[in-house]
Amino acid sequence: MSYAGAVALQAALYEHLSGQPALAGVPIHDAVPHGGGRGTWILIGPEEVRDASDGSGRGARHDFTVSVMSDAAGFLAAKRVALALSDALVTAPPVLDRGRLVRLDFLKAVARRLGSGDARRIDLTFRARIEE
Repeated sequence: MSYAGAVALQAALYEHLSGQPALAGVPIHDAVPHGGGRGTWILIGPEEVRDASDGSGRGARHDFTVSVMSDAAGFLAAKRVALALSDALVTAPPVLDRGRLVRLDFLKAVARRLGSGDARRIDLTFRARIEE
């Protein structure tokens, strides 16, 4: 097992989501933009990696979160982006430039208001199995 798939996975997520017509115009970041970000945008977030090697070879399980952030009124705008994001990953998973993505599964989503309630955040958690 190695952490090598983490870089390939993040790059593939960014490239794959950036190319989705349903997400056109939605900025994608891997850190909160200076000033906190405005509008509706995607944040490629935390990841936990565990060894998943077995008799067939070396591999790792990557549990990662991709968040939809929005200052739009209500949850509808954020939920529409979250749906497009989830569909893009589960229906046609990204291709890695290192290792092989064996599986990509949706695990859960958590939607909540932030701060004084003027902003929304939906955290979508996925599990990827990557073989080297």
